[in-house]
Amino acid sequence: MKFSALLFVLYSVLKIASYTNSAFKKYIGKVSAKVLIKTEDGERARMFIFDKGKVSSFTGDQKKFDVALVWKDADTAFSVMSSKKKDASFNAAAEGKLKVLGMSVYAQWFEDGIKLVM
Repeated sequence: MKFSALLFVLYSVLKIASYTNSAFKKYIGKVSAKVLIKTEDGERARMFIFDKGKVSSFTGDQKKFDVALVWKDADTAFSVMSSKKKDASFNAAAEGKLKVLGMSVYAQWFEDGIKLVM
């Protein structure tokens, strides 16, 4: 439940930033990308859609994405995503707790975009 709430809050922050944060607006303005964040079992998932400056999102496991960040479980995902450590995601991937499916360049793009609003 905490992980799902975190994903919803992240969507809300990104949506607001797409209107109020000029650096973020410029950053997402020319890109169309679908970023899926989910647990390995598919029980918890949220798709983030960036369409040339517009941000939308919906819940549920999806098959069509540009990149998927697949977490071992919801507790691990919440712990790492809410961590203040800069290398938390890197360490999770190194330990096999996070897998990146699809085009990894979009994972980096997404992470860099989040840094603009947090």
